[in-house]
Amino acid sequence: MPAASPAIPIARNLAEYAGIIFCWGALLALWSSGRMTAGTMNVIIVLVCWCKTGLFGVENLRQLFAAARTNQPHHRFMLLMGVNMSQMILAFAFDFHLLHSVNRASFAGIPTAGSQAEVLFDFVYLSTLNFSFFGYSDILPQTIPAKLVNLTEIALAFVTVIFMLSDFISLKESLRAGNHNEQP
Repeated sequence: MPAASPAIPIARNLAEYAGIIFCWGALLALWSSGRMTAGTMNVIIVLVCWCKTGLFGVENLRQLFAAARTNQPHHRFMLLMGVNMSQMILAFAFDFHLLHSVNRASFAGIPTAGSQAEVLFDFVYLSTLNFSFFGYSDILPQTIPAKLVNLTEIALAFVTVIFMLSDFISLKESLRAGNHNEQP
């Protein structure tokens, strides 16, 4: 099977980054419009977070099986998963930022005098620590919605790292062994 053109995955990944940024911007604009209560907005943020998590999970599984089926080199699969993980980190950082925008008390450890760029960086920092299982942060979720989004990211990171990344080689070998058993 010929290798797919690298332009297709690059365009797709750029579109996915744009979608993540668009979703964040749309939710930020919805909150800024003043038409939503804080409670309603928190529910929307958590539900959108869970929908994105489902999409990330399905996409990661699809890419795992496609990479194993096509005997993709391990380094290429790891690069692809690195891009996917950066998308997940960014998406959760934006969710944290949205929760903070709705309720400044959602997280402890966010400087009150920081610029929007600094606040956003703090949430990228928190999201990266969550995804890397570092286990320590000076930023802590304080509200139920913030804790739900935080737990969702930790669960997705666990599934991504433990089940997908670690099982790539064994899945690839089992598919290869299955193909050898089918041949005469």
